[in-house]
Amino acid sequence: MKQMEKVKEVRLMLHEAVNTLEGMVMIDSLQRLGIDYHFPEEIDAVLNFYHQSLDVSTGSTHHSLYDVALCFRLLRQHGHYVSADVFKNFKDKEERFGLNVGKDIRGMTGLYEASHLRIDGEDILDEAYNFTCKRLKASMTVMDRGMAGLVRHTLEHPFHMTLPRFKANYCLKNYQGDNGRTRVLQELAKMDFNIVQSLHQGELKAVLKWWKDLGLSQELRFVRDQPLKWFMWPMPILSHPQFSKYRVDLTKSISLVYIIDDIFDVYGTLDELTLFTEAINRWEVTEIERLPRYICNEISDKVQKEHGMNPIQSLRKVWGGLCNAFMVEAKWFRSRHIPMTDEYLRNGVISSGVPLVLLHMHFLLGQGMTTESVDSVDNIPGLFSWPATILRLWDDLGSAKDENQEGYDGSYVECYMKEHGSSTSLENACEEVENMISNAWKKLNEECLCSNQFSPSFKEGSLNIARMVEVMYSYDQNQRLPALEQLINSLLNESIP
Repeated sequence: MKQMEKVKEVRLMLHEAVNTLEGMVMIDSLQRLGIDYHFPEEIDAVLNFYHQSLDVSTGSTHHSLYDVALCFRLLRQHGHYVSADVFKNFKDKEERFGLNVGKDIRGMTGLYEASHLRIDGEDILDEAYNFTCKRLKASMTVMDRGMAGLVRHTLEHPFHMTLPRFKANYCLKNYQGDNGRTRVLQELAKMDFNIVQSLHQGELKAVLKWWKDLGLSQELRFVRDQPLKWFMWPMPILSHPQFSKYRVDLTKSISLVYIIDDIFDVYGTLDELTLFTEAINRWEVTEIERLPRYICNEISDKVQKEHGMNPIQSLRKVWGGLCNAFMVEAKWFRSRHIPMTDEYLRNGVISSGVPLVLLHMHFLLGQGMTTESVDSVDNIPGLFSWPATILRLWDDLGSAKDENQEGYDGSYVECYMKEHGSSTSLENACEEVENMISNAWKKLNEECLCSNQFSPSFKEGSLNIARMVEVMYSYDQNQRLPALEQLINSLLNESIP
């Protein structure tokens, strides 16, 4: 009841600020605090107003760099295309970001944040990214400790690249200001964080009970027994509280991706894996093969009841495709064959499991689901393939750096070095992969700006998978995942007083 009272109070403030820049500042605060989902209509009203008023004629004499960067970022985050030419007015006579911009720390942080929304071919935002990175790092040496800490956090965790719920905890602890509006937002955010955390704890209990009742960890002792880690994928991917039941369902699918991956990597002989893959494609009910059938049927029944369409054929196809991709890799690596980079990545996008997870999420959400949209997802559209590309490349880059693997478990870096021979080095190969990840992000940003059959919630989920990759694959020297451990503590253990 207290939460809803605060929601009404904030909604009134948003109504009053709908045609002012203060409205955009409020939206930014709501997003950073993780409470924007309460105000979709009010936020749309503010953004629609600014989408009509912000154009390439916006000049530094009327709007500050920070204001323009903020409007640009928020509009693009919500699917409104704004030309990057809005930043031309902040260049000097030599068409470069110059001294005036370099002195504006707040403006540079805003421009740095905005540059992460760039799409392919936007040279001005590439330049903005490089310029702000260099200048902000140099400026930190002469800042006071508090400001330097905020700038460092921005450089390490730009908003567009960071999980919203993860960002919310940090902002709650560091949200500055003592005016009335700030206090109201803080109070609502703290209540909301604790309520949502309690919801997540209940979901985790349901996942743990399901996993225990399934008994698979006792039957197949070679597979990973990590239900908490599996749950950490859908929890931030589908972050809105209304998707609680979908998070539990999605965890079941994700757990099976990990289990089947272990069957192919650790346990099965090539002959056994061939029979296993054939059985999955035929959808036979035998032993372990009944698990995809059981999960798919359960999800299909729910989708049928909620959204009036049965996706079982698409789900069968995607599970078969996953096993086929695993089978291709099993043949490669058991024969010590290193494929060409294009061939490896094309297969690796599927074997990442991301298209499978996103397909299940698409059907569970059911938003905008038609016969045409079901047919289109069978062809792996960009919202499926680009986060999968980011995951595959990041995982391989981490393997090269942290696990010292020799390519037999699959590595784009190893394929690249073989393909280019003595003309390249490990350092050059890793740099190429980093550039490919950056380009994949540009493509994903562009997909989120396109008009298509996918809902805003689905687009946000696709982005969140890409954001989650760094958390799941950033190993330290001890082969631990410190970012994941921090996320678990932040979202499940640390309540806000």
